[in-house]
Amino acid sequence: MKGRSMKLATDDLSVVVLGSGTCVPSLRRSACSVFMETGDAKLLFDIGPGTMRRLLEIDVEIFDVTHIFLSHFHPDHTGELVPFLFANKYPDGSRRSTPLVLAGGRGIQAFFDGLLNVYGHWIALPPDGFRIIEFDTDGPDVRSFEAFRVDTAPTEHNPESVAFRITAAGGRSAVYSGDTDYSDALIRLAHEADLLICEAAVPDAMKIVKHLTPALAGEIARRAEVKRLMLTHFYPPCEGADIRGECRKSFSGPLLLAEDLMRVDW
Repeated sequence: MKGRSMKLATDDLSVVVLGSGTCVPSLRRSACSVFMETGDAKLLFDIGPGTMRRLLEIDVEIFDVTHIFLSHFHPDHTGELVPFLFANKYPDGSRRSTPLVLAGGRGIQAFFDGLLNVYGHWIALPPDGFRIIEFDTDGPDVRSFEAFRVDTAPTEHNPESVAFRITAAGGRSAVYSGDTDYSDALIRLAHEADLLICEAAVPDAMKIVKHLTPALAGEIARRAEVKRLMLTHFYPPCEGADIRGECRKSFSGPLLLAEDLMRVDW
């Protein structure tokens, strides 16, 4: 279902796919990003190219985003971070009234410092309105915020790679895998989640290292006993493949194939 931002109960959780694609340019699919909203918190999971345009399409302003969670540092997951921060300073930085949290796995501070070395004050937000959180990548981690809790687990992709589980005050939960190969840690993180948003980059016959296929994503969802599975992060070969059928080899529960601007209704 596609749709625009809607008023939520304060303890509810809303999920919208902003980018279901990859680094490959596509008119249909922006690069990786998922938007979640709970209470007053507006969360971005990855911020690939095209994210800000998609936010406008669901009536969310960049100044309202409260948290950006990076699953890892590849450009198709982080490529619009610099433009996002730069746009937050227009015209004079006064439009952002909500502090911004940037969070990710080990090395995120060094990653951001590298961007600062290149772009300097053009992307530097006021210190009292910006902070960085670094999650442990040696094992699970957990942080609590006013409107939600986030649990993380390391995944099989890059040294800094983490998956995120958001639990709203009302108990609803959604897991964002980021890029990963088969991962027991992800299975544990996603146990009985209401929604698992899981990468399935290529068809089963084209399995590549550090990425999942539909059948493997389905196996993770089956073992985690999730209530609903959404496959995303589709490279071009997925467009002509029977992604749903391949996933059904291992998962029989409710299944969604991500499209940009798809909204999850509970």
